Amino acid sequence: MIDNRQQIFDKNNTKHIAFLCDRRFGIGADGLILLENHDTADFKMVYYNADGNESSMCGNGGRCITAFANYLGIIKKSAIFEAIDGMHEATITNATVSLKMQDVSTIENHKTHVFLNTGSPHHVQLEDHLDRLDVKSKGSKIRYGSPYYLAGSNVNFVCKNSNDNFSVRTYERGVEDETLSCGTGVTAVALAMNYIGETEKNIITLQTQGGHLKVSFEKIENGYRNIWLIGAATQVYKGEI
Repeated sequence: MIDNRQQIFDKNNTKHIAFLCDRRFGIGADGLILLENHDTADFKMVYYNADGNESSMCGNGGRCITAFANYLGIIKKSAIFEAIDGMHEATITNATVSLKMQDVSTIENHKTHVFLNTGSPHHVQLEDHLDRLDVKSKGSKIRYGSPYYLAGSNVNFVCKNSNDNFSVRTYERGVEDETLSCGTGVTAVALAMNYIGETEKNIITLQTQGGHLKVSFEKIENGYRNIWLIGAATQVYKGEI
């Protein structure tokens, strides 16, 4: 998470971004986020995957950059910011950051999975034994396979714990490995589980290896609106490189 309001960061140097995200030779991260000035909103979010390429929306990144903007004194309890998929609202209550996601009007229900875009494309499928699953191997085959191929999709494996509680493990494109918590992913899972009738609830708890998140939403005739991704965002460290 970098304060780039002074435009000091070279955004065209993909190798440098990949180096910073490298867990052995750089800082180590699943992605890199720049906070920049915006003409009308509180700030702009620019997000890169660990491979150095600019990527689609990162939900947890959106919550983290809101907490970062609060730390920098740009905002207090609420924010409006622009990301790659458009404008977002966010609020902060104590350590909890809530991010409003874009409306979802198209959901594809296939025999083995559900596909939808929550700012990033997501393949969602139910699995019985998440703890035994080789997420990297199985996720990679789906991500590069038909119908996604090179463009790819994030892949979410889901286990139902109760009517309003699901466990999720996610293979993330761009990281090309399992990521411990994916915000757009758990948002996709919550909507998909409601869509296929696994839950009638509109506030869902999602358990990930990185912690738990909540997703609330309003179901409408042609999709979902008023979608919020809710969870903690805690600063781990700060430094210079």
